[in-house]
Amino acid sequence: MKNIAVIGAGTMGNGIAHTFAQSGFTVKLIDISEKSLDKGMATIAANLDRMVAKGSITEDDKAKTIGNIITYTDIKDGVVGVDLVVEAATENVDLKLNIFKQLNEYCEEKTILATNTSSISITQIAAVTTRQDKVIGMHFMNPVPIMKLVEIIRGYNTSDEVTKTIMDLSVKLSKVPVEVNDYPGFVANRILMPMINEAIETLYNGVAGVYEIDTVMKLGMAHPMGPLQLADFIGLDVCLSILNVMYDGFKNPKYAPCPLLVNMVRAGKLGVKSGEGFYDYSESKKAEKVAAMFTK
Repeated sequence: MKNIAVIGAGTMGNGIAHTFAQSGFTVKLIDISEKSLDKGMATIAANLDRMVAKGSITEDDKAKTIGNIITYTDIKDGVVGVDLVVEAATENVDLKLNIFKQLNEYCEEKTILATNTSSISITQIAAVTTRQDKVIGMHFMNPVPIMKLVEIIRGYNTSDEVTKTIMDLSVKLSKVPVEVNDYPGFVANRILMPMINEAIETLYNGVAGVYEIDTVMKLGMAHPMGPLQLADFIGLDVCLSILNVMYDGFKNPKYAPCPLLVNMVRAGKLGVKSGEGFYDYSESKKAEKVAAMFTK
């Protein structure tokens, strides 16, 4: 397995492409937007520059990694001859189902179809294909080039052979794969998102402020960043989407998103990506300044 296609050049997609390319794989990075592809490649180059500056890779390593990536704006062209496709599009079930219908049509019969979804059912995605045994979840963590974990999620019909292939492949990427079963939120987000949602509820109920909540969790629980800062980093729209998937999947009110989170997403306050969430990022990408609406 040497030829990989990655669907989506956003934060996760370009990180996945970077990781495969740096490990010596030929990567076809696919996005319908040429602008997104350019931005994704610029992000990969900037991340590689940081690695060069730290001495973890050489300029030659950087050049080889960039050289291993080819960009496409057409899925049909991009998936020709690949052994594995990793879909990393927006966390939207209809979009993902449409992509997998196309992949099933355009990809060779041998091709394994993986999704980087953080919460959507692998079984549901596989059901729109005629190769359910070859559909699997490959949930990377952000930032992909740095984070070691990959959640490997088996759909109802995913074969043992495909699961082993993807587990072994993850090790070749210097990652630590963990096999989990297909239930809403899997493991990572089933535990993480209720914590983030509870932090938002704590703010919403006036128990404490943004800085205070994050400080308690960082200093008291040894978390590297507070839950509100982490929500901003993930994207509040993504957090809301995952909570909705879990709420719909389990029909349990404990997964219902906090009204404050819903309103912030409606208002376009999505965190780092929009310049404001629980913190103000207009001057720095670091969570140093609490957003004005939470300082009143």
